[in-house]
Amino acid sequence: MSNPTTRPNGATQVFLLIGGIALLVGGIALSPIRFDYTLITVALGGGILGTLSGVLGSFSVLKRESLLGDALSHAALPGVCLGFLVAGRELPALLIGAGLAGWLGMVLIRAISNTTRINEETAMGIILVSFFAFGIALLSYIQQRPDASQAGLDKFIFGQAAAMVRRDVWVIGAVGVGVCVALLAFWKEFELVTFDREFALANGYPVRLIELLLISLTVVAIVLGLQLAGVVLMVGLLIAPGVAARQLTRNLAQMVLLSGVFGGIAGTTGAVLSALGQGLPTGPLIILVASAIVFTVILFAPQRGIVWMTLQQRRNRLQLSMRHILRDVYRYALEHGGERVAIPEPMLRALRGREARLGVRLLEQQGLLESLGAGWRLTAEGLQLIERDERNQKLWRAFRVYSLQVDTSLLNISRDADLTQTLPLHTLNELEHILENGS
Repeated sequence: MSNPTTRPNGATQVFLLIGGIALLVGGIALSPIRFDYTLITVALGGGILGTLSGVLGSFSVLKRESLLGDALSHAALPGVCLGFLVAGRELPALLIGAGLAGWLGMVLIRAISNTTRINEETAMGIILVSFFAFGIALLSYIQQRPDASQAGLDKFIFGQAAAMVRRDVWVIGAVGVGVCVALLAFWKEFELVTFDREFALANGYPVRLIELLLISLTVVAIVLGLQLAGVVLMVGLLIAPGVAARQLTRNLAQMVLLSGVFGGIAGTTGAVLSALGQGLPTGPLIILVASAIVFTVILFAPQRGIVWMTLQQRRNRLQLSMRHILRDVYRYALEHGGERVAIPEPMLRALRGREARLGVRLLEQQGLLESLGAGWRLTAEGLQLIERDERNQKLWRAFRVYSLQVDTSLLNISRDADLTQTLPLHTLNELEHILENGS
């Protein structure tokens, strides 16, 4: 990851790119081209919410606070119900109620963990179940009322894209822009607290206030996503894009960008699928798309993906087997009269098993082995290579035994390194002297 003590050069570009994407999507929505109203609305809403959730969720993933997002999303349900009881089914009132309830849940979690012996994870579980239970009770009470204005309020549990209208998208977009501006303004502080909280405390940063602001922005993202993903599954939209992005980069700015893109794809795709289907809840579809992205990245991510690591391990085993084959051919030749004596192929297969055939073929392609009737022998290039390798092995044995006698205490040398190219000349001469004198 990038250095937490400096503002990364990529931060501004990240948010400019996100803003450019938002302007492009908005321009398409306002263009004279006629599209289906519902699809346009849910696609824009899902894209904005997914992008915003992915951006903020990156910090939750890095700080290992995934359960906190789950607790806050469940804590928002009673706020939705109280907002309805106070102001009816107006989205701003519902969002304000959800935001206040989520923020109260966050404050209670901090208070419980800071003033009692209960750890933070247990406090999250307490707030999650108690607030969610209270929300379900309020929801049941509201649904028993005779008026019809509460219709669809239960969609906040699992989300429902079809309930979103153009005005909701404008509200979500405006709040989302404000969140991104705040995130950009405090980028350095958020990065510092995320990676080195102790350093921030030692240098006089108001760490608790910064963390409170970051979590408050996360609460805003959760509240905005309730109508689309629901309280039960909103944490998935918050966390999954960040998990996928973390597999692809070690740079925070790049991670935030990738997480926003993944979240936008998941939100848009899931919302559109929900709008096209009959009675399909939005939340599960969004999380299914996000999960598909996560599993795809886990499988195929460069250097970290399961497929890549499996192939790399196979290549490493093959390289090791090829090195052993060269040593077998070399040592057999020395024991039977000369460096260019051929080793019988059946003996080579008996020594190296199934990998002998593939290893020999690759070594032949590289010009290190050549066929001689029913056996194999080293080429001039192969002989030169294995002699260098044998010398390096002797140096390594001397290095391991006599490392305290030479000036190598500060060297961090890989086991596969060529010591003749790695060690200082005077250290190499000392090892050569030890080998020549046998002590």
